[in-house]
Amino acid sequence: MPLHQYAYFALFSQRISADDMTSQLGITPDKVAVRGSRFTEPAVVPVDHSWMIECRDPGLRVDHQIARVLDRLHPHTDLICDLTRHLVGTGGGAALHVVRYFNDTDQAQSDSADAPNLFGWHLDRQVLDFLSATGAELDVDEYDMTEDDDAR
Repeated sequence: MPLHQYAYFALFSQRISADDMTSQLGITPDKVAVRGSRFTEPAVVPVDHSWMIECRDPGLRVDHQIARVLDRLHPHTDLICDLTRHLVGTGGGAALHVVRYFNDTDQAQSDSADAPNLFGWHLDRQVLDFLSATGAELDVDEYDMTEDDDAR
């Protein structure tokens, strides 16, 4: 079963821009989003400003992707905690996101016996401690990309 997955840590706010978050943390994000209307034609614009550090490296289990994200963030935990407390007071916060697409036939899949099993993953004490310290939520999205029989 082809599987495409990635993980990212995001700080978000309706009032504080990603540029301001970058200035306060001194960390350049991998991706940002600018707040706008949730329903804008022809494209959807995010409801919040977002600042994100992500890992989209293929062939890694989700827990290894999460470890790569948190390895970059751990030296800045105190700054992230301070900023998150401020963001929560302004309608924002922090979240660790895991996104998984099952049966994603657009993704190459290794059939090697040495390939890791990408389906199982866990959060170790270090990850849980970081989430607790920063007040971050865990958001896991999983999508079945199998085509409906009616669509064929």
